[in-house]
Amino acid sequence: MNSFSHAVRDSFTMTGRTLRHILRNPPAILGALGTPVFILLMMVYVFGGAIQGTGTSYINYIVPGMLLLTVIQGTGMVAVRLNTDMTRGIIARFRTMSIARAAVLNGHVAGGVIGIMASLGIVIGLALLLGFRPTATTLEWLAAGGMLMLFAIAVTMLAAALGLVIKTADGVSSALFPLYILPYFSSALVPTETMPWAMAWFARNQPFTPIVETVRGLLLGTPIGNSAPVAVAWCVGITLVSFLWARTAYNRDPSR
Repeated sequence: MNSFSHAVRDSFTMTGRTLRHILRNPPAILGALGTPVFILLMMVYVFGGAIQGTGTSYINYIVPGMLLLTVIQGTGMVAVRLNTDMTRGIIARFRTMSIARAAVLNGHVAGGVIGIMASLGIVIGLALLLGFRPTATTLEWLAAGGMLMLFAIAVTMLAAALGLVIKTADGVSSALFPLYILPYFSSALVPTETMPWAMAWFARNQPFTPIVETVRGLLLGTPIGNSAPVAVAWCVGITLVSFLWARTAYNRDPSR
């Protein structure tokens, strides 16, 4: 067996390990799903009637933003699992075994992305029950799913890097706070046109707005403009930088 086949086999093994850990931790699953579900219910049934100017029913407007929040909530589990493996010496033990060095990191990220995509399916199903009515064709659904997967890979890789460099699980939660809060300063919940000019400028020029506008346009037929290439560029850039950061952190001497 050549080194590439060995790495692929070990990556599949580590992905299976990650998925088993996810399934054995129902409270973490409920926690990752609970926040976007709660916000969706609150925004639709409590604030939805008072929010105007979206150009469509508010549940249609908000669901693409909720999908991004679902992705982000799932990254916390990835960061904590990797932090646990690093700080408790599990990764050090793996290094003494005949395991491809990249397999552990690949398994955490791949397993995390699979779990996130499953969570997205649940949130979409709930949204449809609540009245979400997308106009997307099959190809547009596939394109939206691809955009969400690309985004999930990017933020999961970023969370993995943070999980490897932070010393404690509590520190990981604090480090992820900016990632959790940024979507609220985007067009995920309200149009940027309704914001004060400084906040609107920030919202338009941070990564979450072009991503959510791309997903919204694909699912609902709203104008996408140049959001799609900008969104892809953000996702690819975050993935590349985070991968290099995570690889460097993973390869460092764990005693330092």
